[in-house]
Amino acid sequence: MRFGVHTGLQNTSIAELQGLWHRIEELDFDWISIWDHFYAADGTGDPHCLEAVVSHAALAASTSRVRCGSLVYSAGYRHPAVLANAAVTLDQLSGGRVTLGLGGGWSKIEYDAYGVPFGTAASRLRMLDESIQCVRGLLTQDSTDFSGEYFALAGARCEPKPVQEHLPIWVGGGGEKVTLRIVAEHADGWNVPFIAPDAWAHKSAVLDTHCERAGRDPSTVERTVNVGMASSEDDLRAQFGNISELVRPGVLTGSTQEMIDRVGAYRDAGASYLILAMRAPSIAMGSSASPPT
Repeated sequence: MRFGVHTGLQNTSIAELQGLWHRIEELDFDWISIWDHFYAADGTGDPHCLEAVVSHAALAASTSRVRCGSLVYSAGYRHPAVLANAAVTLDQLSGGRVTLGLGGGWSKIEYDAYGVPFGTAASRLRMLDESIQCVRGLLTQDSTDFSGEYFALAGARCEPKPVQEHLPIWVGGGGEKVTLRIVAEHADGWNVPFIAPDAWAHKSAVLDTHCERAGRDPSTVERTVNVGMASSEDDLRAQFGNISELVRPGVLTGSTQEMIDRVGAYRDAGASYLILAMRAPSIAMGSSASPPT
């Protein structure tokens, strides 16, 4: 199992994040990622949050070794051609270390505040399905045509291509009927946040079934999990606000040994990456952050 840190962009600054990213890389983590929100991802309506693409660029330019990921860009916030072109430039900044995560979006507060149509869960997932196909085509083909419900490309080109031979695309989410089907059909990796090891194992098995139906070897899908870490109830609520109870099943708590045992349960279930989803003001955002051993 490899380890990473998902650095939330709320209630912080680029200068603070750069210090954190340097420390994470020094501690030999394999992965650092950012999220895609306009408001704090805690359900409170707090608007203090840095923009994702610019923060992703700062991450790429501030590090030298780790994978630079996004968990995850919302398909509803950016046209896939805009995102594909950004991904190529990010890959140049990082020297070929970018992983592009895509998702259907969930934070209705910020959709409504910015006038972005929220739609239904089904419509957001249809948009995700189209978006990943468009992005994949633009990153890999000389010319891409696509005609869908939400997006259309006509002889669309995206040049230059990524630095790395194959820029990985992950899909985030745990929906068993649609999201995991999209993973099986189109994605290189899967990430789901804040669920317990047994729930993660169940969804991974569902993903196997979707892969088999799609004629794909299930072992070709990278399978990852985001977990929180909280030293106390106050710490949990300071980080996650109104969604504290929702994320609780996937938050590491208790003694060091209890946390290690919990990590081991995800490893035994088949997770190849465990990514600590940390955000200010948790103490783990500071120099004490270290990987489970």
